[in-house]
Amino acid sequence: MSGHGTPIPMTSRRASPLKGEAHVPGDKSISHRSLILGAMAVGETKISGLLEGEDVLDTAKAMQAFGAEVVNHGGGEWSVFGVGVGGFAEPENVIDCGNSGTGVRLIMGAMATSPITATFTGDASLNKRPMARVTDPLALFGAQSVGREGGRLPMTIVGAAEPVPVRYEVPVPSAQVKSAVLLAGLNAPGKTVVIEREATRDHSERMLAGFGAEITVEDTKEGRVITLTGQPELKPQVISVPRDPSSAAFPVCAALITPGSDVLVPGIGLNPTRAGLFYTLQDMGADLTFENPRTEGGEPVADLRAKYSPDMKGIEVPPERAASMIDEYPVLSVVASFATGTTMMAGVKELRVKESDRIDAMAKGLRANGVTVEEGEDWWSVEGCGPEGVKGGGTAESFLDHRIAMSFMVMGMGAQNPVSVDDGSPIATSFPIFERLMGDLGASIIRTDG
Repeated sequence: MSGHGTPIPMTSRRASPLKGEAHVPGDKSISHRSLILGAMAVGETKISGLLEGEDVLDTAKAMQAFGAEVVNHGGGEWSVFGVGVGGFAEPENVIDCGNSGTGVRLIMGAMATSPITATFTGDASLNKRPMARVTDPLALFGAQSVGREGGRLPMTIVGAAEPVPVRYEVPVPSAQVKSAVLLAGLNAPGKTVVIEREATRDHSERMLAGFGAEITVEDTKEGRVITLTGQPELKPQVISVPRDPSSAAFPVCAALITPGSDVLVPGIGLNPTRAGLFYTLQDMGADLTFENPRTEGGEPVADLRAKYSPDMKGIEVPPERAASMIDEYPVLSVVASFATGTTMMAGVKELRVKESDRIDAMAKGLRANGVTVEEGEDWWSVEGCGPEGVKGGGTAESFLDHRIAMSFMVMGMGAQNPVSVDDGSPIATSFPIFERLMGDLGASIIRTDG
């Protein structure tokens, strides 16, 4: 599959119960950050378990373009020979970040306080996404940006020759914006302060500390205050990337709605800022348990066991949980379709500026498959059809969004009739082994492009 090429229509239908172990790929957020921080360290950072989806591979290419040596040893084993904080070279060509909002925003932050110029672009989906939420705070450091109308890619960033530290309150919960500011702060003198009113995934803070940056995190009346001391010498690390909870969501949710299923998903990262979906599913009555809890690489990890759960009930998802599960709302809405009662999801306006407008995309696809959905700017609700009540039979548009495509493939595993998507090619950006992994569990997903 290729998120950059010819559309690949796909259809999923109910088959046998899902059984076995689902070894999902490495965490996408940690994979991006491992490459970028490795490139900003001095010496060799060794990475195992790197997610080798297109998004992360585009970030690896970008780090090479900025002067780091990036070596793929095979089997998820990589080395990054970094150039140090402030050591980025000016790239010779345009940086293509494909489908990755995380990649482009973090890389912009990492280069914005060096006296170099870089031009960024992406695929059709990424080039529609707003970049001002990152370029506005980067301008406070002294960086300049010129892009298309609405602050969209392609965009050229002129890094600050004499950067200054900033104090920035993130206006909307966004780990990407927070991380971009912190990465920019690495090459600014003094202390850069980021304040977030709602906690978002904290991989950047944990990993910056691991690489030797001086960083503190304090909960105050203002919110969560993160203070970074600039111009450190980052030390190379040995990183074992935990398996991605956002990818684990798909086999877990598929097992919950497919009769007779029992699936174990080993080694999943359960960072508290990422695990909201799993607690929400338990609140709905899902037969989902955490086995063998442990700590790996400073991150909490467990094996997830998911079994068919015909007694799930619709709930009101706590809005304060949104930041910890923002990427999982699409597949949660599929599970909600198989529950009894209504599931309300509020505080989720961030979904409208992801790879697609995910509220709109899921609402259209769910309705095409016989599910009642109501929506507002910052909320949506799904009326459950019960464990055997989702009709299916429709085709959903993926809008070049990997999570939309995978969510509807999950729906087809429990629906009365097959469910199709117009284009499953974007799945390769984050979960290149999705079809094979689900097929090994017993799912029936076929490509319908002739």
